[in-house]
Amino acid sequence: MSAPTDDAARRAEGMKMRRAVLGDAYVDRAVASKSAFNADFQDYITRTAWGDVWLRPGLDRRTRSVVVLSAAVALGAWEEFRIHVRGAIANGLTPEEIAEVLTQLAVYAGVPRANTAYKEARAILAEMGLAS
Repeated sequence: MSAPTDDAARRAEGMKMRRAVLGDAYVDRAVASKSAFNADFQDYITRTAWGDVWLRPGLDRRTRSVVVLSAAVALGAWEEFRIHVRGAIANGLTPEEIAEVLTQLAVYAGVPRANTAYKEARAILAEMGLAS
């Protein structure tokens, strides 16, 4: 699937992808928290991140999830990381595959970041009934 070309289509398709990856409950909360202050930013995220990048044909959703998890860990962006652990599961990654990503990141992003990521991922997976 190629990315839509006009803003309205990018917004609509981006919202579909955002919901598919992050879930309706999360997206509904984000939409409900939209205000005059952040409305342009929410639109930008939906059109650009979800309507452009996530819809590009070059990587599948599983691979995109690995990339996002990796970037979030490397940046220490724990809120984004927690959101995208759920998204990674929705995109077909297993808890074991997520653990492999985190072990790989220990080498490249640092053991302290990977240690925190394991803790955060385990909590999210437990909430989802997937942690052992």
